[in-house]
Amino acid sequence: MKVSEIFFSIQGEGVLMGTPTIFVRFSGCNLDCSWCDTEYAKNDADAKEMSVNNILDEIEKYNSPFVSLTGGEPMIQEGIIDFINALLEESYHITIETNGSIPLDSIPTSEEIMISMDMKCPSSGMTKSEMYDNLSFLSPRDQLKFVIADRVDYLFAKKVLRENDINCPVIMTPVGGMDLKPLAEWVIQDCPMVRVMPQLHKLIWGNAKGV
Repeated sequence: MKVSEIFFSIQGEGVLMGTPTIFVRFSGCNLDCSWCDTEYAKNDADAKEMSVNNILDEIEKYNSPFVSLTGGEPMIQEGIIDFINALLEESYHITIETNGSIPLDSIPTSEEIMISMDMKCPSSGMTKSEMYDNLSFLSPRDQLKFVIADRVDYLFAKKVLRENDINCPVIMTPVGGMDLKPLAEWVIQDCPMVRVMPQLHKLIWGNAKGV
């Protein structure tokens, strides 16, 4: 598998925000979002080829039961399911951060797995890549995220929520992760079941790599 970086930080997004977490950032992505904040993870030339055991050896150096698989897009990695199963055998709690454009039915069913699926809004330029069938695989232990750049994105997200049976927490985050006020005001007005959340790691460290 191609790994961009492995690091230990706090979870900056979603329902586990603030939790000390080991991050395995894989290299390569099948999408090209206009506001991507991890462009460096798209370049396989800077990636390190690592086996399941190599990665396990690295993450065992850190004192946390929480592991986040991110990217790039982890689900395009050959061997990713074997790696997930190996993490389960070691009793890790796993967050799989995915862009939702790849079928999720191969992911093992486990209480120790949280699927964190992004639903790509119009500003990303990748809306047509989404596989709406993936929404049916999300359970109450998972989360669905929308990154919102403007009112058009927000109205798109509302439409998705209105037209689909969503069975998990829903999170909206502004592009860049910090300018919360406009989004918060929209949600307060007409979408009260959504959680408005920042990207905590950016509030703490800015756009630094490896946090």
